[in-house]
Amino acid sequence: MYLDIEIIDFHTHFPTNLPWFAGMLPDNHDDFATRRGKRRADISREQAMTYSKQWRLTWGFDPPEANPPDDETQADRWAAEVDKYGLRAVAFVTGGGNDNLAKIVARYPDKFVGFAHHYPFAENAADELRRAVTELGLKGYKLLAPNLDRPIEDESAYPVWEACAELDIPVLIHFGIQGGGGGIAWHENINPLKLHNVAKDFPDVNFVVPHFGCAWIRETLQLCWACANVSIDTSGSNQWVRWVDGDWTTKKLFRKYIETIGAERIIFGTDSSYFPRGFAVRYLDDQIRDCRELGLTDDQLKAIFAGNAARLFKIGLNSQ
Repeated sequence: MYLDIEIIDFHTHFPTNLPWFAGMLPDNHDDFATRRGKRRADISREQAMTYSKQWRLTWGFDPPEANPPDDETQADRWAAEVDKYGLRAVAFVTGGGNDNLAKIVARYPDKFVGFAHHYPFAENAADELRRAVTELGLKGYKLLAPNLDRPIEDESAYPVWEACAELDIPVLIHFGIQGGGGGIAWHENINPLKLHNVAKDFPDVNFVVPHFGCAWIRETLQLCWACANVSIDTSGSNQWVRWVDGDWTTKKLFRKYIETIGAERIIFGTDSSYFPRGFAVRYLDDQIRDCRELGLTDDQLKAIFAGNAARLFKIGLNSQ
């Protein structure tokens, strides 16, 4: 328990030394340096670092450590974070590929939950998802839509959605701006409404759009209006509110989503990852304060901060 509320963090990233999104991107995915050269890649990286530094100073976060330890040590550190803050569990949505993340989760199966995260348009993508869930023990599927090389609604991925329905697992798909300042702001899959036809065709799959829609508030709300099987998560600093029209805050986002989709479709997350920050407890503190100031009931708080995630993952709560 934390501040009298049971907590499951639905959205964290395991800080492996392997590529975090290993297997999620197409085999022919080229990075910026390959396409435009190292000089321009260095300029772009330097420009983005200005935003990143400002964000860290705003939130009081130290930079990621320069030489992180091996995965086993990182897993032990994350398990200690779960104990330190009295969390029920944390869910890692990425972690160096399905096999690698499954090993991490197996180290602390009572504290960790893992998401499969592999390319949905591969010929064997559906079979790989079944393997990841039934053999490796992963409990969800995660994608970054703005990194895909095909429209998210391309029917070549329909076998994957069929597998998600068969396995009854949640599907977390990032839409909207991606990364910190200087990240991706435009892509054919940037708009959450791109999920409309898929969510309509698979009403038995629970889709989750993270970060309150990540700068696409109207479109996320319209998607949720059209598709009752779409939920949102609250993860991250939600610094994007400074870059959209209107005087938005995380508290106002909570109010808007509570009055539209209700607490049963809002899922807490932090987007935590690296050390020395570890679990971004400041996000949790702020969101609990926002929800209590909005007058949410105990049942609504339980649903948002643990119950909805527990239901989707099919895990028990300590308070039950």
